[in-house]
Amino acid sequence: MKTVVHKASSRGHANHGWLNSYHTFSFANYYDQDRMNFGMLRVLNDDKVAAGQGFGEHPHKNMEIISIPLKGDLEHKDSMGNTTLIREGDIQVMSAGTGVYHSEYNASQTEEVQFLQIWVLPHSPNVTPRYDQIKISDLAVENEFYQILSPNPKDQGVWIHQDAWFSMGNFEKDKSTTYTLNKRDNGVYLFVLEGAILVEDLPLERRDGLGIMEVEKINITATAPSKVLLMEVPMSN
Repeated sequence: MKTVVHKASSRGHANHGWLNSYHTFSFANYYDQDRMNFGMLRVLNDDKVAAGQGFGEHPHKNMEIISIPLKGDLEHKDSMGNTTLIREGDIQVMSAGTGVYHSEYNASQTEEVQFLQIWVLPHSPNVTPRYDQIKISDLAVENEFYQILSPNPKDQGVWIHQDAWFSMGNFEKDKSTTYTLNKRDNGVYLFVLEGAILVEDLPLERRDGLGIMEVEKINITATAPSKVLLMEVPMSN
């Protein structure tokens, strides 16, 4: 087993006033040659956007882009003709493929919105752009991981053009579970949204990240009431 630990305090940080963003991996003006990615997981941004503010229209290409609101709602518009509200408890995926323009704004004029922006490199370039969004709060079960993303359109959750599986877990204190990887050569990146956990006896706290490679399964125990995002991704295409 190989591991890489990214403590919350070690992340890149940019505060633009309207946007307060923490970067687990190199992004924009934050660059660390040792933190470019974890396999096909390229971006993990923990964003807070001020009331009524947001990202104006901008382009993306050949990237699988996932947004998960943690608090509040996002207003999304794109060049595919989609105009939607991404609510807390939802997950949104956009396959940029051959190219797409989009914008995302805080839908509230009074409260900030908090969300995760995640980019995964696709297994094939120049796919037809696509958009999907579902309510993952309906999938939630207590004290075990539940799947919210996979490579398979017929599976639970949304799907992307990569052999990746994302799961969310809500755990009571002292509850344990085991996660078995879908593909032996994949790695797992865990991100603690709230609380504290032990992963194979490695302690993690709020907003810490842990990458694990060369394992078939991992054991997780919550040492406090916790919410965890687990991202299983290929380590190479």
